[in-house]
Amino acid sequence: MARLDELRLMAKVARMYHQQGLTQTMIMKRLNIHQSTVSRVLKRAEKEGIIRVILSVPSGTHPELEEALQEAYGLEDAVVVDCVDDEDQIVRDLGAAAAFTVESTLKPGDVIGISCWSAALLAMVEAMRPTQRAGATRVVQILGGVGSPGAAMHATNVTRRLAGLISAEAILLPAPGVVGSPEAKRVLMKDQYVREALALFKSVTVALVGIGAVEPSKMLAASGNVFSNQELRQLTGKGAVGDICLRFFDAAGQPVITPLNDRVISMDLNELRRVPRVIGVAGGRRKLNAIRGALAGKLVKVLITDLATAQRLLHGRSR
Repeated sequence: MARLDELRLMAKVARMYHQQGLTQTMIMKRLNIHQSTVSRVLKRAEKEGIIRVILSVPSGTHPELEEALQEAYGLEDAVVVDCVDDEDQIVRDLGAAAAFTVESTLKPGDVIGISCWSAALLAMVEAMRPTQRAGATRVVQILGGVGSPGAAMHATNVTRRLAGLISAEAILLPAPGVVGSPEAKRVLMKDQYVREALALFKSVTVALVGIGAVEPSKMLAASGNVFSNQELRQLTGKGAVGDICLRFFDAAGQPVITPLNDRVISMDLNELRRVPRVIGVAGGRRKLNAIRGALAGKLVKVLITDLATAQRLLHGRSR
């Protein structure tokens, strides 16, 4: 039991720190005690019940659920967003959350890789505000962006807009995500600008990726960067549950190897695993198995998803 004079000091320091808003350095100078003493007294005040911390979690936030996801899947971070159960609205809400995450976590010197055929990442770019604080040096397109005439400019715009918003240099990958044959891919891989973009993959420090189901999204289907129905059935037969950058993986997050890989121009899954920080933005019931597979394979280190998907991911984990 602390003596009365000790309790008196605890109460005085606690009041100065928590009610008067003084810093520990200011308290040290005012009371003529060492800063380590101030820190120790504050800790003892908590133990004695003089300071009681009450956390009031704002409505619409889910820190316990985020922590549960981090623990269950070994994530560095998780962001759970309240959304109505509508695919288009989920995309917009996840994009807004991703915009805040990117704005608040980018560091000077970061090289950002972005997967271009993702509706959530498009929504992210649309929600971002211009900033020069981040100091990122480059934004690298990590999935081929050339597609059908109606969609040809989309990937280029997403990459360039993100680069402009954070005052970085845009590095484009001037090739389709899917080409017609391995021979066509070999020809494109000889192009100087394609080679230069691919060479930068190893320098990426932050990758922003969507997580796709085997059945392509409306945006991807419209781009022309898709496989035929027969080829998709082949992937499903091999156990594929989803893709990142059109690189398909199974329920354990392991690459599904088929000849179709020889027609894709993008960062592959092994390259992705070497990126220090991979932020996956995806949600909705349609993508549940794909997201679960990506988490099982440690393909993403940060997950931004909706509330219902987060609950399903944890429910499936516990069974």
